[in-house]
Amino acid sequence: MDDLPLDQVRTLLAVVDEGTFDAAAAALHVTPSAVSQRVKALEQRTGRVLLMRTKPVRATESGQVVVRFARQLARLERDARAELGMAQEEGGPVRLPIAVNADSLATWFLPALERVPQDPPVLFELHREDESHTTALLREGQVMAAVTSSPDPVAGCTVRRLGLARYLPVARPGFAARHAPEAGSAAAVGRALERAPVIVFDRRDVLQDVFVRSLTGDPDAGAGRLRHHVPTSEGFRDAVAAGLGWGLVPQPQAEPLLRSGGLVLLLPHRTLDVPLYWQQWKLDSPALSTLARVVAAAAAEALHPWQGP
Repeated sequence: MDDLPLDQVRTLLAVVDEGTFDAAAAALHVTPSAVSQRVKALEQRTGRVLLMRTKPVRATESGQVVVRFARQLARLERDARAELGMAQEEGGPVRLPIAVNADSLATWFLPALERVPQDPPVLFELHREDESHTTALLREGQVMAAVTSSPDPVAGCTVRRLGLARYLPVARPGFAARHAPEAGSAAAVGRALERAPVIVFDRRDVLQDVFVRSLTGDPDAGAGRLRHHVPTSEGFRDAVAAGLGWGLVPQPQAEPLLRSGGLVLLLPHRTLDVPLYWQQWKLDSPALSTLARVVAAAAAEALHPWQGP
């Protein structure tokens, strides 16, 4: 394989973005047959199956590599046109797809985006995902950058530390009185929380389980089986404040309710810190570089400083 024909690469990206061959054909102003032929030709050239012909279409692992290349190519082309003073193609403003976890989105990340200069205009396409899974969107080429808890760089990406997101174990006062010993040891509180109703974000949320294991020292321990699933950051906090269960609430959201007496700490001086990183494509893009600087500065103000080396 000497090269990757750009029309075929762009066609593959269109199919993935639009979800079907027919929709991609409409977006590219060609026939569905032409789309199919280009994709097949690209698969023959690479010697790989690039698409799973499902509804919607999904890229295979090899296809994700090509999709990521296509997005990077499109980004470079737009930046080059801007630097040359050429008219931008349809949808001219810079578009930056970013993966970010819900708690960052609800606390410090949106104020950070306000600092990004808007000349030329920058459009943010935010993908909300758990911090332990945002790198999957980078790997698939769906986003150019991500807030993540993973220090291991995705292929073709750089990593920088942002800081520690601190979570506080809290509950409504009446709930805490019923379900947690007032002056018990950490292990005793952990055992009590194994039986108490708990709030979790979704079925992939393991923060509460990790916290209980840190209290008991038992690797098989975890939060209780009585679980309320509340998949928004604000809703999670409100569910804890309503007394449905206990939970780990981001410090900026918990502190006002702690001061007003709406919430109490289940264990003073015990928190859970989640390290956050910024991963982005290795791409010489002015807009992406500006975004990275802004996010790093905002994180330094909002998050706790890194501990250790």
